[in-house]
Amino acid sequence: MKITSIEPYLVWGGERNYLFVVVDTDEGLRGVGEAGLTGRELAVRGAVEHFEPLLLEEDPFRTEHLWQLLFRGGFFPARHAVSAAISAVDMAL
Repeated sequence: MKITSIEPYLVWGGERNYLFVVVDTDEGLRGVGEAGLTGRELAVRGAVEHFEPLLLEEDPFRTEHLWQLLFRGGFFPARHAVSAAISAVDMAL
């Protein structure tokens, strides 16, 4: 099984914005996660979009490996908006 797409969705919930992440696989399975960082949804969406090329074709069951790749793969360790993006992707996986 391989990851085929990762899509962030901004949703207005009446009192605040929510950002959901949907991970699709080549076997038709779909996972959904939520980033819990209110007020920085556009930054989190940008981080999720940045992660997509890193995650395409990866095995969604290697969650620890993928978490380490996203958290430690950049020049600086992930914090704030990037950590919220990683959390949403991890939940969706």
